[in-house]
Amino acid sequence: MELPEVEVMRRDLEKEVVGKKVRDVEVRPHRNAMRVIRRHSRRKEFADRLSGRKFTKIDRKGKYLLLYLDGGDVLVVHFGMSGQLLRGTKRQTLPQHTHVVIDFQQGGDLRFIDPRTFGEMFVTAVDQLGKIRELDHIAIDPLEDTFTWQEFSGELARRATKLKPLLMDQKFVSGVGNIYSDEVLFAAGLRYDRMSDSLSSQEVRRLYRAMREVLQDAVRFRGTTLDDDAYVDVFGKSGDFAAELKVYGRKGLACRRCRTPIDTVKISGRTSYFCPQCQS
Repeated sequence: MELPEVEVMRRDLEKEVVGKKVRDVEVRPHRNAMRVIRRHSRRKEFADRLSGRKFTKIDRKGKYLLLYLDGGDVLVVHFGMSGQLLRGTKRQTLPQHTHVVIDFQQGGDLRFIDPRTFGEMFVTAVDQLGKIRELDHIAIDPLEDTFTWQEFSGELARRATKLKPLLMDQKFVSGVGNIYSDEVLFAAGLRYDRMSDSLSSQEVRRLYRAMREVLQDAVRFRGTTLDDDAYVDVFGKSGDFAAELKVYGRKGLACRRCRTPIDTVKISGRTSYFCPQCQS
């Protein structure tokens, strides 16, 4: 799950759970559930910090969701490789790999599902958020209004790195992974192996604009769901941006712009999709 998918989750949860009061919390009895709440020593401790509390605001910091509670606490959620948050009801069977169920007084619940258990949930005090290392070191967020061309240009100039791994570096820019790095580079007309300090001012502007537009479009289409169905929204529905992908997953298919076959290359251990004609 990359930045657009987490932002879709944030917007949906803002509509679905803000104002709702938690009746009960179940941390499922299997061992993997404790891996998900691994910052808490006991199931009861985690559940007690949520039970009887009301969600007041949903925020996002990079790929972390922050679900604020009345009383000064916040539920922090990170999805890892395969985590999902799904709305449900008591009549609906819990999906396999459900680890936490948050039951609301007004009806319905919120389930955290994660087959690989790299994701996590934990509750902390709002005034302790700044002490959490993972949140304190999050880079610039390309979906935020504060993400400016000047800031982006300055960060690029301070590095001499190939563009593909740089865009995926969470210390450089937040939340861009394998899918959207390829799509951004195609939209900007830049190759995966261009050095960041070799870009002209015009190319930097193209890259900045491409990053903003591609990620905003992905949010508008409610994220990218691939064949593995690893991502669905809080209602269990697939995102529609896969049909809009220009290069990712299209090896051997004609470029939508110039008809040249899309090619791939391994860079920093990841497969990069690109058009040999449109990107230079």
